[in-house]
Amino acid sequence: MSDQDELSQRRKNKLKLIQFSKDDQMLVESEKPKETFADVGGLEEVKKKIRMNFILPLKQPEVFAAYGKEAGGSLLLYGPPGCGKTFIARAVAGEIDANFMHIELQAILSMYAGQSEHNLHDIFEKARENKPCVIFIDELDAMGGSRHQMRQHHDRMLVNQLLLELDGLQANNDQVFVIGATNTPWYLDSALRRPGRFNHLVFVPPPAEAEREAILELKLAGKPMGSLKLAKVAAQTKLFSGADLEQVVKDAVDCAMERTFETGEIQPIRQEDLLAAAKARKSTTLEWFATANNYATFSDVNHDYKIVLDYIKQHGIK
Repeated sequence: MSDQDELSQRRKNKLKLIQFSKDDQMLVESEKPKETFADVGGLEEVKKKIRMNFILPLKQPEVFAAYGKEAGGSLLLYGPPGCGKTFIARAVAGEIDANFMHIELQAILSMYAGQSEHNLHDIFEKARENKPCVIFIDELDAMGGSRHQMRQHHDRMLVNQLLLELDGLQANNDQVFVIGATNTPWYLDSALRRPGRFNHLVFVPPPAEAEREAILELKLAGKPMGSLKLAKVAAQTKLFSGADLEQVVKDAVDCAMERTFETGEIQPIRQEDLLAAAKARKSTTLEWFATANNYATFSDVNHDYKIVLDYIKQHGIK
C-alpha cells in the first residue's frame, strides 16, 4: 500500500467512528490535568525545550516581551509509537495550570461539506475563550497530511483551515498552546512546518534504562509479586516503548495466572516470568527507526531529523 493510500484509509477508518451530539456538533471536552513534568521520568532535553517555548513565557513574560515574543505557539512531538507523547502534552498543561483539549480526528470529521472545518474552528474558539489552553492534536499526520497527496477536496480544505487557525487570522492565539503528535512527521504538509506553525520539532525517544525500570514498577503496582530485580529486566528491554513494556508485564501476568489455576492458590509474578516475556518480544520501535533512518538519510534536506540519526548511531540500531 502506498503512503497516499495508507493515509486515505486511515481517514476513512476514523470517519466511521464519528459521533455527533443532538445539535450535530462535535463532542470535545476540556480539563485541567494533574500531571506535571515531575511525573515525566527522564526526557530532560525534551522538557528543556518545552520549558523554553511554552512554560517560561508565562512565568517570565517580561523577558520574552523584551525580545518581542509572546506566550503561545505550537510544538510538534514526534517519535516511535507508545513512547508517551500524549502524557507529555498533558504534563505541559499541568505545568502551566492550563485547560487541556485532546483532539482526535473523529471529533472533527463530518460527512457534511464544510462541517469539518467549522468543527475545527469551534475547537480553537473554545480554547481562546478558556486561556491559557493547550490544544493537543493527536495523530496530526492523519489531519494535516500533504495536500499534494490528497485526492478529496474536503481533505485539503481541512488542512487549509488548520493553517488559518495556527496563523490566528480570525482571533488572537496568545496563551493558546498547540501541540501536535505524530509518528510520521515526514508525511505532514510542508506548510505546517513554516515559522509560526509547527516549527518546533521535539523528538520523543524510547524510554532510557532507568525510565524502563520505573515504568515496569508502575505497571506491576498492586499485583502479586515475588522477589523481582527490575533493573535486570530493564537492561534486557533496550529500545522497548512504554507500550512494549506494558505488554511484557501482561505476558508475565498470564504466566502467573496459569500457575494460579493449576495450583488453586494466587501465585506471584516471578523474575523469570518477566525475563521470558521480554525475550519473547521484539521492540516495536525498531520498524519506526528503520523508516526514520531511510528518510533522514536520503530525503531530509533541512537536516530536521539529524537528532534521530545521532540516536540511531549512539544506540547501535541496525
